[in-house]
Amino acid sequence: MNYAEETVLMRCADDTLVGILARPQVAARTGVVVVVGGPQVRVGSHRQFAGLSRELATQGHAVLRFDVRGMGDSTGAQRGFDQLDEDIEAAVSTLRSLVPGLRKVVLWGLCDGASAALLYTARPGAPLVDGLALANPWVRSPTLAAKTRLKHYYVQRLLSADFWRKLLTGRVAVSSTLGEVVQTARTAQASATEPAAAQGQPAAAPAYTERMTAAAKQFRGAMVLILSGDDHTADEFREFVKASRTWRTLMRRADVTRAELVTADHTFSNPGAAHAAAEVTRKWLSTI
Repeated sequence: MNYAEETVLMRCADDTLVGILARPQVAARTGVVVVVGGPQVRVGSHRQFAGLSRELATQGHAVLRFDVRGMGDSTGAQRGFDQLDEDIEAAVSTLRSLVPGLRKVVLWGLCDGASAALLYTARPGAPLVDGLALANPWVRSPTLAAKTRLKHYYVQRLLSADFWRKLLTGRVAVSSTLGEVVQTARTAQASATEPAAAQGQPAAAPAYTERMTAAAKQFRGAMVLILSGDDHTADEFREFVKASRTWRTLMRRADVTRAELVTADHTFSNPGAAHAAAEVTRKWLSTI
């Protein structure tokens, strides 16, 4: 289907957000707002958000991607991903206004953009969204990062012939490598519920993951989790789900879909992975 792209200006408090709307000739009932994490702009790494928007637009979906405040062409001060509720609200309201025939709007986010999208659903009085497409959500904490590093990075190194060649030829410093492993193991053994301050982080640092869990539990729309096989952020999310009874229960819900893209990296940088992520999204959109 043919589509046209147009520049969109949106008011957000005292600032102006700049976005690009991909508008199909005949819009499907469901539109998409791409939530960009930071520091990132609406085109995306290697133009991934532009490509995603255009591919979905050819399938009839109106897609709005935009710069949050303090990024790209938008005005204002830069904010953390957990402070983007007003920006997302402005984009959702704008998309509904510009494409009045829409019956549903979903949010699509990558990494901390996915986390921001989920957090937005808990905002009191926020314009309704009907679904969430969450790609490699960001849930990092010191303990979780260490557990993931031990399980995925170090195990892979031990199975690597190149590592053993370097070790036997003295090109790997045994003492420093062993020290790194021991320190990582100590961090990984810390309780997942341990206060962040005890892990050397500000006390409020891990609160966003608790807010994400609460938001996911109360969200009544459809969700699709798109997870890359070659990505430590996705690995951390998998470990996060395993450690959370709430998330394990959520993943069994009929309206929650999980898609594993085994060969994809964090940003779906190769064309095959980018198309696969768009195809997962397209098929999911047809079901909600």
